[in-house]
Amino acid sequence: MTQAADPLVRNVDARHRYEILVDDVSAGFTAYRDRDGQRVFFHTEIDDAFAGRGLASVLVEQALTHVRSSGMRIVPVCPYVAKFLKKHDEFADLTDPVTPDVLQWLETALAR
Repeated sequence: MTQAADPLVRNVDARHRYEILVDDVSAGFTAYRDRDGQRVFFHTEIDDAFAGRGLASVLVEQALTHVRSSGMRIVPVCPYVAKFLKKHDEFADLTDPVTPDVLQWLETALAR
């Protein structure tokens, strides 16, 4: 039996999301919108066929690491991203709070 390849995380900027691939198959994504130097994460989803493998945390960790390297800040509207950040202090320095202003902006951005 061949060993499964390590999951690959890639930023698909045109679709406003990071995708995680397992053996070249999309296993899930975390979606965002950008606002004034902030990357606002609002939804994370792993396909049921890939559940229970820890892929969501791999996906979010690599996405947040990419945000750090791009010089942006994180706004965790997505409950999974918010939960991840509570356990991972290494991203605290680039995390901004979710405010009513951000939520209102996000609603407008997603309605377009």
